[in-house]
Amino acid sequence: MKPIFQRITTEPEEGFVFKALRAPGFDCPWHTHEEYELILVLAGSGYRIVGDNITPLGAGDLVFVGPGLPHIWQEDQGPGSPLVHALLIQFRESFLEGLLKLPALEPLRRLFTRAARGLHVVDPTRKKISALMAHMRRSRGLERIAQFLQILHWLATTADCHPIASPDFAAGLQSYDQERMDRVFQFLTNRLNADLRLAEAARLIHLSEGAFSRFFRLHTGKTFPGFVNELRVGRACRMLTESDKNVTQVALECGFTNLSNFNRQFLRMKGLSPREFRRQILERLPA
Repeated sequence: MKPIFQRITTEPEEGFVFKALRAPGFDCPWHTHEEYELILVLAGSGYRIVGDNITPLGAGDLVFVGPGLPHIWQEDQGPGSPLVHALLIQFRESFLEGLLKLPALEPLRRLFTRAARGLHVVDPTRKKISALMAHMRRSRGLERIAQFLQILHWLATTADCHPIASPDFAAGLQSYDQERMDRVFQFLTNRLNADLRLAEAARLIHLSEGAFSRFFRLHTGKTFPGFVNELRVGRACRMLTESDKNVTQVALECGFTNLSNFNRQFLRMKGLSPREFRRQILERLPA
């Protein structure tokens, strides 16, 4: 099945795209494209999936994604969910084609190779890049191009970029069926607090349960129940941090019908109980 790629229009004056997004949601399906993409979340919550990795989203999240790597940024839905605010840079390798031949740019060539798995950028490099991307909203032309090259330099020469997707996943990207996977992800997002059955998801994309299980594992590296539990625990982390609801309420609103199962899954993924997670988070927050 041929993948459906997102088409990105490059700004002719600068050779790359810089976007500021303010909206109720990311409006971004499960997709790939031919461009490299740097995504900084300034406000919003939910989760992101890069390859076979699922991570809760929050302000300050900075990720660099290479061409052909499937990804989705999915906002939390419902009353009280914050608006999304994000900054994006998108560019093709051809923009730097001449420069990449220079021996001095070997670190940048290595960066582009590593981006095939997606890279999560952490402090202190994250803070430097975030500040410069904020300045890029007010710059144009040569000044913005210089800032863009500075960001690439920091990404290429830091140890603060950590791989996201597994090596095995990155090696099998050609097998992706983007359109059907996006339908499954939207189904999961809209029904996460309800009873989610594999059979229902399989019918959504016209597969038998056995075929769907193989399809889903091939495209995520995870079983369907395991994937759903990761999404639910990620949402629970946000609720434990941002609300006063007790653990039982959080478990039920995240789709867990059994409190002991919620505690067990949470402990397995986070290494501590929901109550201990909330306690540690609250201790770190400013008074």
